[in-house]
Amino acid sequence: MNEIALTDNQRRVLEHIRAHVDAHGRPPTLREIAEALGFARHSSAQDYVEALVRKGALERLPHRGLSLPHRSRTPAATMLPLVGRVAAGSPILATENIEGEFGIDAALFHPRPDYFLRVVGLSMRDAGILDGDLIAVHRTDHADDGRIVVARVDDEVTVKTLECRRGRIRLLPANPDFAPIEVDPARSQFAIEGLYVGMIRRTT
Repeated sequence: MNEIALTDNQRRVLEHIRAHVDAHGRPPTLREIAEALGFARHSSAQDYVEALVRKGALERLPHRGLSLPHRSRTPAATMLPLVGRVAAGSPILATENIEGEFGIDAALFHPRPDYFLRVVGLSMRDAGILDGDLIAVHRTDHADDGRIVVARVDDEVTVKTLECRRGRIRLLPANPDFAPIEVDPARSQFAIEGLYVGMIRRTT
């Protein structure tokens, strides 16, 4: 195969991505690329990544994933948006809520996640979900009773266990210090934003 013509910076980005995949089993986030290579903004890293995709040095997968062509020993990682504290009234995946991207082998979760959400608070402590954890969320507008969901009540987004019984909706915490949220669809706007499918705890 003919060698792909790359600029010096494009080659630096590609070599960093290869090294990161070898070390961590996933491609780096745009923020990690920018920090490692000294770019002032992660948008600069995005420009180089897009150029590498156009030139065929990188392949873009569904759900914004990236993979290196002709590499079989490392699972392809998917780059998913990482959502921070959700602004009241705005869609979860609105630009102002996106902190960056986080790469993971999406096959570890079922169903496949669409985004990561950073947990704030300890209301789900006894379910093993702690403040600062990244939960993987499969986007859907329905869920079975007893599943942990990301739900919106009016302008607030919360992670709780869904309870639907006799036409009654409750969002249950997994911590006795917190009270269940009673939802009256006639008085509050309620929507299921997604289904919790797994968690990542980042340690320092």
